[in-house]
Amino acid sequence: MWDPAWDKIVELAIPHDLLTPEIGHQVRRFCPRFAAMPEADKRAFWAYFFQALAGAEGGLKTTAVVRHSQPEMQVKDSVSGTTGRTQGLLQLTYEDQKRYGCDFDFEADHRLPVTDPGRTILRPKNNLECGIQILEQELIGQHKPLLARTQYWSTLQPGTVSFRVFAKQMTNVPAACGLRTKAHNLPQRQEELAAVANAPKP
Repeated sequence: MWDPAWDKIVELAIPHDLLTPEIGHQVRRFCPRFAAMPEADKRAFWAYFFQALAGAEGGLKTTAVVRHSQPEMQVKDSVSGTTGRTQGLLQLTYEDQKRYGCDFDFEADHRLPVTDPGRTILRPKNNLECGIQILEQELIGQHKPLLARTQYWSTLQPGTVSFRVFAKQMTNVPAACGLRTKAHNLPQRQEELAAVANAPKP
């Protein structure tokens, strides 16, 4: 489950660059009113965005460690020496420490089991803040679209399985975004109601 405390981590870490009206066109698909929203609502949107990203990437599991077999993922991490391994809520790598200045410490972590929650790369705050730094570099530093085949996460690459998972979760963004979601959510809501109706009575 997503810990509400992680919302606060994201909201506090979002840089001003990701709050400007110009970002509105980048997120219009998910948050049509972004450019006109108060800052607090913009930060809440980004918190929801990273929740959906973490859901599609690591299943909201802080200690998720995935070994990728796809050829495009067979890249050696120059810090850890591993190949095709991503970790944590946002499925990051130790090399992101070098590329984006993330707060990971492989020298300390390699003494711990791979899924030990004490590892710096698996700590929610470190992982989420690193993800924000990556996204800022992608959108602001490299001027990439939010959704592109060259995005860091396959989840933000249209046409992938994980993108479909992500896009489905993004139909429930905060109401301030002004996204019309009733039509999208009706089947899911009907399933939820049916499950309640069919549940065994105490």
